[in-house]
Amino acid sequence: MGGCFSDVRGGMEAVGVGAGARGGGTAAQPPPEAAQGEARTPSTTTSAPAASAASTSPSSYHCLLQSCGTWTYFQRVIQWLYYMQRNKMEGLKKLAFEIVQPLVFQVYDVDTKYHSTPVKMLKLSEQDYVGEASCVLSEIVTKFERSLALKLQSGPAGTFSGSLMVHAEETVASRTAVELIFRCSNLENKDLFSKSDPFLRISRIVESGASIPICKTEVINDNLNPIWKPVTLMTQQFGSKENPLMIECFDFNANGKHDLLGKFQASVAEIERLSREKIGANFYVPSSIRHDNKKMLKGQIFVDKFVEKTLYSFLDYISSGFELNFMVAIDFTASNGDPRMPQSLHYIDPSGRLNSYQQAIVGVGEVLQFYDSDRHFPAWGFGGRTIDGSVSHCFNLNGMASECEVVGIEGIMSAYSSALHSVSLAGPTLFGPVINKAAEIASRSLAVIQNKYFILLIITDGVITDTQETKDAIVRASDLPLSILIVGVGTADFKDMEILDADNGKRLESSTGRVATRDIVQFVPMREVQGGQVSIVQSLLEELPGQFLTYMRSRDIKPQFARCGETSR
Repeated sequence: MGGCFSDVRGGMEAVGVGAGARGGGTAAQPPPEAAQGEARTPSTTTSAPAASAASTSPSSYHCLLQSCGTWTYFQRVIQWLYYMQRNKMEGLKKLAFEIVQPLVFQVYDVDTKYHSTPVKMLKLSEQDYVGEASCVLSEIVTKFERSLALKLQSGPAGTFSGSLMVHAEETVASRTAVELIFRCSNLENKDLFSKSDPFLRISRIVESGASIPICKTEVINDNLNPIWKPVTLMTQQFGSKENPLMIECFDFNANGKHDLLGKFQASVAEIERLSREKIGANFYVPSSIRHDNKKMLKGQIFVDKFVEKTLYSFLDYISSGFELNFMVAIDFTASNGDPRMPQSLHYIDPSGRLNSYQQAIVGVGEVLQFYDSDRHFPAWGFGGRTIDGSVSHCFNLNGMASECEVVGIEGIMSAYSSALHSVSLAGPTLFGPVINKAAEIASRSLAVIQNKYFILLIITDGVITDTQETKDAIVRASDLPLSILIVGVGTADFKDMEILDADNGKRLESSTGRVATRDIVQFVPMREVQGGQVSIVQSLLEELPGQFLTYMRSRDIKPQFARCGETSR
């Protein structure tokens, strides 16, 4: 999906549709050979256009979907005989949260004499064009029940020619999962001057006898009787409860050559029995004499917890009213350079070419705006000398004393441009104040409603000077519905910034020794992804759905439809 156009207009222009197509424009007439795509997995369905019932001849409506410059024929025909029969057409479209995915639908009325003609062989030039409509995929999935009504329009004047109902369905095999807590006792000590550092690896055994890893616990240092944090296995990972799993215990070694401490084969049903009966099972290792024999060990594995639960998806939350609220903070320190000079990172090019700050704002904002119903975005600056002469590390970008919100992405861009004329660049670079401000907003929202999740975008050209204060702020914020995206612009050495991003598996620790509840930071230096196959926006947003779900699941917050179901029981 990386080749998608960045907005609806770009997608339309790619197939010869004018910018006004969304409100009704000239129809694009794709050649028949451009409409040969086959939809295999239903994920986007469309219902029939509400056309006039005055016709007396049977008709068949065909719909074309354009995305990323490619046309897809919907394989099912919607028949209309005097009155519309509301059957469904199905098309494949996978939601890629981190990009904008524009869609253009075109509807054709196929004459009766072509009803026996295979869909792929139809010549659209011989059919009656009904109209077209467009949207982006995010607009569909954020609507209640993931359904969006679109107006079909045709001709240069944008004549109304009916309605098209588009519905998105998530192809999820099962939401069922099991949560497990494992512990072991009497493990073998493999280390000379300390104790073993055990971890578990769980694999699914396939028909060929091979093992496919599906889960791994954390490493517990110097412990022969470890208790691991809970692990969750989805039904899609292990199949049925009767399918065999292989649980292996290893002693961790930094060189990657981990020592086997023992293995144990059991189905999920057998693992459940261990938990229910509160008994352990002995590990074994293959015999050194005969491979088909097992050497039983003293070490045992226990299942302290076995709970079946339902894990809802990101789309389950988004389509039931949960919102992502976008916030942005911009670096106004002097290292950016004089905004009046072309070499400055803050230079506003009269030709309209976006600087790095503008690129990050527009790129991330265009994706997130569809998940925010009112599109009122808090926007701040930091490290600048404001109009009162003092250096502020969290000032409202719009220049107002009591209101930090602006309207839409255009509002952020306008406030940013104006601030460059009223705020002098200063320093140093501090993240703590803006993170605390965002956390304050996220915390206040919990007292009112639990369907909001906040995303703070920080754009900076330099390394922070308040490292410990920033860590403390992030650790505190890890308990809140908040994620932090950090973009590094310019040529600075951002190596020290990577410590804020817990991608190495080690969570941040505050000055008081408190460990972050979860990873909420994603840091990306812009220069490292420019020109690559993955955009800066994709790199920033790829972890966001997972961070959102981790928060919701840790608080046992369910989508609206699930809560309604529990209430009715």
